[in-house]
Amino acid sequence: MTDNTNAISLVDRRRFLKLAGVSSSGLILGATLPNFQPAWADIAGTAAKDKSAAPLNLFVSIAKDNTVSIVCHRSEMGQGIRTGLPQVVADELEADWDLVEVVQGLGDKRYGNQNTDGSRSIRNFYTTMRTMGASARTMLEQAAAQLWSVPASECQARKHRVHHSASSRSASFGELAELAATQKVPAEDTLVLKTPANFNYIGKPVATYDTPAIVQGKGVFGQDVILEDMLIASIERAPVLGSKVASVDDSAARKISGVVAIENMDGGIEPPLFHPLAGVAVLATNTWAAMKARKALDIQWTDTSHASHDSAPFIETLKQRVQQPGKVVTKYGDVASSLASAANKHSATYSVPYLAHASMEPPSATAVVKDDHCEIWACVQVPQATQQHVANALGLTPEQIKVNVTLLGGGFGRKSKPDFAVEAALLAKKMQRPVKVVWSREDDIRHDYFHAAAASHFEAAMDDDGQVTGWQQRTAFPTISGTFANGVEHPSNGELSLGFADIPFDIPHRQCETAPAEYEARIGWLRSVSNIQNAFAVCSFADELAHLRNRKPDEFLLELIGEDRHIDPNQGDFEYGNHGASLKDFPLDTARLKQVLAATAAKADLSQKGDHVQKAGEGWGIAVHRSFLSYVGIATKVAVENGRVAIKEMHCVADVGLAVNPDRVESQMEGSMIFGLSLALMGGINMEKGAVTNSNFHDYPLLRMQQSPKMSVTLMGTEHAPAGVGEPGVPPVAPSITNAIFAACGERIRDLPVNKHLQLA
Repeated sequence: MTDNTNAISLVDRRRFLKLAGVSSSGLILGATLPNFQPAWADIAGTAAKDKSAAPLNLFVSIAKDNTVSIVCHRSEMGQGIRTGLPQVVADELEADWDLVEVVQGLGDKRYGNQNTDGSRSIRNFYTTMRTMGASARTMLEQAAAQLWSVPASECQARKHRVHHSASSRSASFGELAELAATQKVPAEDTLVLKTPANFNYIGKPVATYDTPAIVQGKGVFGQDVILEDMLIASIERAPVLGSKVASVDDSAARKISGVVAIENMDGGIEPPLFHPLAGVAVLATNTWAAMKARKALDIQWTDTSHASHDSAPFIETLKQRVQQPGKVVTKYGDVASSLASAANKHSATYSVPYLAHASMEPPSATAVVKDDHCEIWACVQVPQATQQHVANALGLTPEQIKVNVTLLGGGFGRKSKPDFAVEAALLAKKMQRPVKVVWSREDDIRHDYFHAAAASHFEAAMDDDGQVTGWQQRTAFPTISGTFANGVEHPSNGELSLGFADIPFDIPHRQCETAPAEYEARIGWLRSVSNIQNAFAVCSFADELAHLRNRKPDEFLLELIGEDRHIDPNQGDFEYGNHGASLKDFPLDTARLKQVLAATAAKADLSQKGDHVQKAGEGWGIAVHRSFLSYVGIATKVAVENGRVAIKEMHCVADVGLAVNPDRVESQMEGSMIFGLSLALMGGINMEKGAVTNSNFHDYPLLRMQQSPKMSVTLMGTEHAPAGVGEPGVPPVAPSITNAIFAACGERIRDLPVNKHLQLA
């Protein structure tokens, strides 16, 4: 007899009801496998070494009424995960998609890591979801065989029914559900998974599950939650990191109709982690009263060392530091000798500003605290971290906190920091009433966990034939690690694994270094994280070298990349993160990168080489980058005239492995291009005396429809395992734009955003 090594098991209906909130008397299966670390923990260098510490449980239930309920333990923020994961189960199960119900998982450690971050949801759970669907299908077929006294091999599940072709009998899943629950879970090595040719949903453009509810106004986002007797809270937060309330005059605010209470909020904790900022909360019966009264507050804040921080001179300081010797991360050959003896050398320094997430829906959370229990409704990417941090703030255990995850109107990493949920819980405890904390657009932009301002310096050595023989790069930026520990001034290995120490070039002498940067504002992960500045700098510098040697950029890049090979960036103390995956399963494969490069170059007219005429014109730029285990290229066409730039075309080529839902993958790449265009063209948070001066979309603008270029997305590499989708389309956007601008008019932009140099048409 074969031992059952299947990670799938039968689940007690009471347990399923408690976890999923769905009653079922039919077949219920759960999947258990080792825990995955959250992406932010890998990036910040705080990940646990033991990655098998906690079980993960995912569930599928088949009820007597024929409904298939599939629990999704990840947050939906427009990426389509509440469609993608269930459609994998439904395909192997042979379910009718119209009879599938998706149940949002609560925050619970029994789901394992629920953090929806790092572009890894499909990649981590694809195989498990297939196995769970196939197990349920097999058990339904076994149940039918028992019912009809025929061999199970003669029974076949198809379109939500099990058929016995020899006798023309069939039964619905619902009719077989209870009997199926009495069957043994099949051993994993006995399961027969479907071949791609037989897929019904995998690899097909299945309509997004939540679209009907959203279109009809029935989808519940964080801002939509309404409870009986609920108060609305609007909080004036400390403008500078570490500052606290020194004094407050709230006399005028208390006179405004609808105001119920005004409460001081403790804060000013460093490192900030996910603690709320210090502030003063106005609680009222309606949003207008809360916001109006908040404006009437007169608050004095305590001083802090961060009050001297100005972002513009800080970036200039970083640019100076990266031009000096730094801390060596990786070293191959002898870069110093290569540069000293080079026939030709070239150097350049690049920078990006602080950036904000600016999702369409600002953070929002609603809480109820009664005795020893708290219930939260929030647009969070991290229900378990929310559960833990709320528990810490209230002096309760995580098991006493119930986190209901709403739909998210965008997240991009901001909503994986649950400070806003902690605010709601603390105020609900004080008021002993339901409290909804509403962040305004200004709150969201001024009190973000910002993408770090960064500077990068490169120097290359070239021989007489134009071959690059030496490559030195150096970076400096406030590390995300500073959010979790004081005094950290150099990036973590996780951050350096994002397009810095893993450049795919075959150059004999290479050296990567870091320079220090102070932590002056809350720093967090923004869609694609450090890949933003690294791809911009690396792809820009490579383009500069190509034009210096009078070479076509794509041909020069192919030469830099070299032969087909798998790269292992691990060296010495540098441990390459590889987005939490093994290099064996997901190698850094130059062949795939070159295939994407060739397809990207084919989208652009790269016939013009070097000797750019200093006049208005049109130009193409390309950039390719590997991130989140995917390979993405962007080709951009721009027109520059009279100091104004227009983005005419942008084409994306993406190898993300198997695209479970191609329509969603294409949408994510289109969204990534829009997101990347916003950051590159006009993104920039300005700080003066430690406080953010931006406030809304008039001074932190996003790309508008009339500014959007013609776009296309080409998917390739679908024979490979699924890789990241939500983020890898962002990094190549900025360098493709600035490379195109150089091709059009000869102006090399090394400091983002573009609108510092050219007006946007």
